[in-house]
Amino acid sequence: MSARGKLKAITDPTRLSGPEKAAVVLLALGEEHTAIWESLDEEEIKEVSQAMASLGTVSSAAVEELLVEFVAGLSGGGAIMGSFEQTQRLLAAVMPPERVEALMEEIRGPAGRTMWDKLGNVNEAVLANYLKNEYPQTVAVVLSKVKSEHAARVLAALPEDFALECVMRMLRMEPVQREILDKIEQTLRTEFMSNLARTSKRDSHEMMADIFNAFDRQTEARFIGALEERNRESAERIRALMFVFEDLSKLDPGGVQTLLRSVDKDQLALALKGSSDALREMFFSNMSERAAKIMREDMETMGPVRLRDVDQAQMAMVQVAKDLAAKGEIMLAGAGGDDELIY
Repeated sequence: MSARGKLKAITDPTRLSGPEKAAVVLLALGEEHTAIWESLDEEEIKEVSQAMASLGTVSSAAVEELLVEFVAGLSGGGAIMGSFEQTQRLLAAVMPPERVEALMEEIRGPAGRTMWDKLGNVNEAVLANYLKNEYPQTVAVVLSKVKSEHAARVLAALPEDFALECVMRMLRMEPVQREILDKIEQTLRTEFMSNLARTSKRDSHEMMADIFNAFDRQTEARFIGALEERNRESAERIRALMFVFEDLSKLDPGGVQTLLRSVDKDQLALALKGSSDALREMFFSNMSERAAKIMREDMETMGPVRLRDVDQAQMAMVQVAKDLAAKGEIMLAGAGGDDELIY
């Protein structure tokens, strides 16, 4: 045990050096978030590792304060971009070779999984804008690898003639050679995903939303509350990314009806004004015919509405849904879909 480890727990995070603070954050986040190591160079990794090995005990209050500081700083910063090769090289400086190899295999997963999952999280309009300049056969391969719901939205966003050509290619498509699939993946990674990461200001918030999703509800509320005091905008963006309005489509009929009883009807009309047709119909189908008819008429007479007002109404509904879920009155599916119910 180090000399520090024999002392009482550290309660004042201001006593810690920069590397020691980094070590606390990395220890608190654990192995699930090792991608953060990608932002460090080799010397920094060694310095943080040395601090980590001699850190000793840090109180939970000090850890919480440092994590909030970390979230606030990262949310306001730019995006970071790494690669499998860079990650493997950096992790090799702080982990045994067999652990690095096992971790990299876990990150890579089955061939192609990571890239296609990422594409599934890209807005359909953004993806369609990129794919419309590709060969129809390439687009056919890409759309065959993503979830059918997302492929449908992308096709709808493409120019009609081009989309139809892609559909015809998909109908006639034979198994794709591994080499061709690898080349398409590499092109997407270097020409599309890397540019998207550099231009998007939401990447760091999305990463933090993933981390916050792993918290239990009490911890989540505590950290969101603390972050709001330092950076309210970042806290709101992270909260919205953790569970977005369209995710309400994963509610079962009972959950939809419970939510309908709990939200203001004017707020619902405004929120649905900016929703997808599928989600709108899902809510209408869980109302009485008369109530649905009145809601449709209200939305029609509403006329043009500001996007900001729609966003606020949708975020308010999401918060109501989360409050109901916290009380056990409805069940929300997780961001990855693992919590969806199968009947």
